Amino acid sequence: METVLRRRNVDYGRLVRREDLTFRSGGLNCAAWFYSPAAERPLPCVVLAHGFDGVREQRLDAYAQRFAAAGFAALVFDYRYFGSSDGTPRQLFSNEAQLDDWRAAIACARGREQVDPDAIALWGTSTSGGHVVQLAAEDQRIAAVVAQVPFADGLAQLFSLPISQGLRLLWAGLRDRIGALFGRSPLMIPAAGQPGTFAVISSPDALSGLAAITPPDSSWRNEVVARFTLTTSLYRPGRYAPRLGCPVLVCMADGDRLIAPKPALTIARSAPKGELRRYPFSHFGMYFGPGFDRAVADQAEFLRLHLLPQGRAEDEPEEPERPVLEALP
Repeated sequence: METVLRRRNVDYGRLVRREDLTFRSGGLNCAAWFYSPAAERPLPCVVLAHGFDGVREQRLDAYAQRFAAAGFAALVFDYRYFGSSDGTPRQLFSNEAQLDDWRAAIACARGREQVDPDAIALWGTSTSGGHVVQLAAEDQRIAAVVAQVPFADGLAQLFSLPISQGLRLLWAGLRDRIGALFGRSPLMIPAAGQPGTFAVISSPDALSGLAAITPPDSSWRNEVVARFTLTTSLYRPGRYAPRLGCPVLVCMADGDRLIAPKPALTIARSAPKGELRRYPFSHFGMYFGPGFDRAVADQAEFLRLHLLPQGRAEDEPEEPERPVLEALP
C-alpha cells in the first residue's frame, strides 16, 4: 500500500510519498516505511530504527518526515519479533539479530531506484545509537551516522544499575534460558516500570516518557523475553568508534537518567570525524517538544552538510518550519 503525504500549513514545494514495504532478514519479513520526496535524481537516504524494544510509530515517523522535508529519502523499519515485523516468540530482543536486520535494511535502501546507494546515512537512538556506530565501522560505504542518546557500553550500563536490579535481571535471564532448553514458554519481564520496581528500565521518566511517545493504536508492548539480560552487558559497540571512516554526530541529553553518559562521550571523542551536541533534556525528552525540535534540526543540518555538499536544496527555505504531513487517501 502506498500513501501520498502532503504538508498542511507549510509549503516546501515538494511532495513526499510514504510507501509500506517489507524486506527479508533471517528468513522473516521486516516491515518498513519508505519516504521519498519528489526528485529527478536518486537521493541520499537515511535509514532509521528504534532502540531496544521500540517500534516505528513511537515518533520515528516524525524524524523521517523532517528528513524527507529536508530532501532525503528515509527508510524506517521494525525489527524482527517486534511491531509489524514477523517472528516468534514475540518481544525477543537480540543485539545480533537487530544488527542483521539493520544490514538487511541498508541493502534494501541501496536497492531502491530513488536512492543513491553511496549516500546512505544511519540514524539510531538509544540501543540503536550503538548499533549504527558498529555498522558504519563495518561498512565503509556508509556516508554519515547520527547517534542519539546512544547505548555504547553494556558493561557500563550494567554497573550503572542498582546491584539488586542487575542481579534480578540476570536471574530472570538465566531462568528463561534454562526454561527454553526444556521447551517452556519464554519468561517475559517488564520493559519499563516505576523506580524501585522490577523492570529493564526503571528511571523516573521511563513510563511517562514512553506514554508521551506511544500513540494509542501502537503495537508496542511493555514486556520483553528475559534471556537477553545474559548477553547484553557484553555488547560494547562504542569500541568501534575509532574505526569510523564517516562523520558521526552524537546527540546527548544531559538529563538522561537511562543511558550511561561517559561511553557516549567517548564515541564523539574517539571517532576521527566525531561531533557532539548536548541538550538540556531527558532521554525521552529528545523525542518530542523542544528537545525533538532542536535535535532534529541539528541532525538535518549535519546530514545536509555531509550528504548534500552543494548546500541547501534550491526549493528549501532558509529557516524551514516544522513540516506537518497529512496522509492522502
